[in-house]
Amino acid sequence: MKSLIEKAFFLKKITLFSELELELLLAIAEKLHDDDYDANEKVFSAKQVANRIYFIFEGAVQIFDEKNKLLSELHSGEYFGDESLFNEEPRAYSATCKTDALLFTLSRSHLLSIISECPSIAISLLHTYSQKLVCRFYPKEHPRP
Repeated sequence: MKSLIEKAFFLKKITLFSELELELLLAIAEKLHDDDYDANEKVFSAKQVANRIYFIFEGAVQIFDEKNKLLSELHSGEYFGDESLFNEEPRAYSATCKTDALLFTLSRSHLLSIISECPSIAISLLHTYSQKLVCRFYPKEHPRP
């Protein structure tokens, strides 16, 4: 189990929280839950109800589509599971630990509470998503200019 200060400094390295003051990071760190996973252990399955966002402190996590095709591999400092927190849809993919991993999780209710206390986190989330989105007027097979 990591200390509150270790969690806060870890959060500071994540783009979502990088602009926040230490006092707020400590408040968020208090709400994080530590989850240890073994290599090859499933974090969640596709179509599972979504209620947590996951932050990778140590280890590697692989993301698979519904047909078990590898989509991505994430490492320390990255996060996943966030997209389903707001639309309340089941997970569209599964996540499995490639290595032993320590993940910090934040529940939907805690995240919404944090956003209500600090709206700049919502702005940060929107900024992060806008960078990932492809313009809706471009077909998927043609990247935007």
